[in-house]
Formats: sequence, C-alpha cells, structure tokens
Amino acid sequence: MPRPPATVRRLTAADVPLLRALNALFGEAFAEPDTYGGAPPDDAYLAGLLAREHVVVLAALAGEAVVGGLVAYEFDKVERARREVYIYDLAVRADRRRRGIATALIEHLRAIAAGRGAWVIFVQADHGDDPAIALYEGLGTREEVLHFDIPVAGAPDGS
Repeated sequence: MPRPPATVRRLTAADVPLLRALNALFGEAFAEPDTYGGAPPDDAYLAGLLAREHVVVLAALAGEAVVGGLVAYEFDKVERARREVYIYDLAVRADRRRRGIATALIEHLRAIAAGRGAWVIFVQADHGDDPAIALYEGLGTREEVLHFDIPVAGAPDGS
C-alpha cells in the first residue's frame, strides 16, 4: 500500500516553528517572501493566534517537513445562526503538487468546519491561476465576484 504524500494536522499554540515554516512556504509559493517573512510577529503573537478556535491553520507534513498548508478563518453570521469558513491562504510546495495534498487539506478543513457548525467553506482564486481554479471547481460551486481592498486610515501597512 503506498504511503500518503503527507500527513495533515491542525497546528496548536505549541507549533509556532511549523507556522513559521508554513509562512516561508507561502512566501515562496505566492512569490511574496517579504509579505510572509519581512516582519514576522513574535512567538507569543503566533501562539495566541494558533490557540483561537476561529483561526484554523493546517499543515501538511512529510516527516518533519512542511510541504503544504492552509490558513482559514471562521465567521459567525448575523442573518442566520450559522458559520462560514474562509480559506485565506492555501499552498503546496512546488515539488509536491498534483499529489492530492491540497485536496487532503481541504477535506481536513471540511471535517473541522462540520464540527464547528459551518454551512460552507469559501475561497478566492485569481484569474490565471488555472490549477487552483480547477481544484476548487472540482470541490464546489464557482461564483464570479470582485474583490476590493479598502485602506484603513492610520493603519500600519505591515512593512
């Protein structure tokens, strides 16, 4: 029986080093190393995030190495007593793609979302990112939407 390409698990407050490795992977995968590594938060901040129920960070591990992962956030809705989960970041290391790791990450998130009473998981894909679009179309329903970033006066720009 072949070994699975990776083991997926939810990170906890004790997993700050794995989160740092995941952020480095995101920086490489999205070609934004400064965004994901230029001003890293301290360990206490990251441990605090990982301890929150509404913040879900999943890592795909091959042995001790992080080969993929996702970060998702849970939103409580006001129109109905239900929740939605938003996948904010999802990436798999380039040499590990097309092996079911992204699907395994999403399936693991589905189980967490079901346990938390969520009714849907949603995710954004950029035009031209055909592999991501194909993955998400295979798992759900496509909607055409526009995304806007609205600046906040006086907010730090993160640099």
